[in-house]
Amino acid sequence: MSEILRISQLNVTPKNDTSRLLVNQANFSLSTGKTTCIVGESGSGKSLTALTIMGLLSKQLQASGNVVFQGQDITQLDDKAMQTIRGAKIGMIFQEPMTSLNPVLTVGYQIGEPLTAHLRLKGQALKSRVAELLEQVGIPASRADSYPDELSGGQRQRVMIAMSIACEPALLIADEPTTALDVTVQAQVLKLLDALKTRMNMAMLFITHDFGVVADIADDVIVMFRGEIVETGTRDQVLNHPQHPYTKALLACVPDAEGLKTLKPIDYAWLSQEATA
Repeated sequence: MSEILRISQLNVTPKNDTSRLLVNQANFSLSTGKTTCIVGESGSGKSLTALTIMGLLSKQLQASGNVVFQGQDITQLDDKAMQTIRGAKIGMIFQEPMTSLNPVLTVGYQIGEPLTAHLRLKGQALKSRVAELLEQVGIPASRADSYPDELSGGQRQRVMIAMSIACEPALLIADEPTTALDVTVQAQVLKLLDALKTRMNMAMLFITHDFGVVADIADDVIVMFRGEIVETGTRDQVLNHPQHPYTKALLACVPDAEGLKTLKPIDYAWLSQEATA
């Protein structure tokens, strides 16, 4: 397995307050064929890290550090150059498909957009590839003419997956793609993503709150707390032998299958003392 992405000394701050670190000195790498999960509560910097990789940060924010993708520091690229990478070499599945899909365009048209933009497909070749992608994610090709509101939540998420893999990217970023789905559909989507990753030999960066998801799909795990990476390791190391107090506190919040475990809310005052001890 070869390294495909390396992030070094990544900081994200508001432009009007550079002392406020939303992501603080993040360092990690991703390899082809492996799934790395970023875990942490809301506001810990997970999505900001992903958006920085994609070059999609809000104009109110700024990033510093290095994001080296396939040997090239993409933080040095302008938006026009990044457009040749987004969708083609790096795909992204966003959190909520209903807000990411255009409600007035058919799903087939939207899946076809990256194929037209990056691969210059048109006519019957485009229709055939769209149909193939829909079938690949478990949706009948006949639904290409459907609008997003005519599909279930699980189907819309599968459409987002089809869009993100249309050009067979080397890296797929999945930002909590199963949060709004029921358990059965979530399992189907996770199985689909894992199968696509294996078939296409992609690297996958998967953002989640759910340690059950981590246990199912992760090869490596990154734990973020208040903008900082506080622990990294293999799935077994992080889930079974956590080292940082925050990782231990997060795992203590996970219910067991029988519902007999006493859950422990995170005591942030204690955690801050432990983390700096």
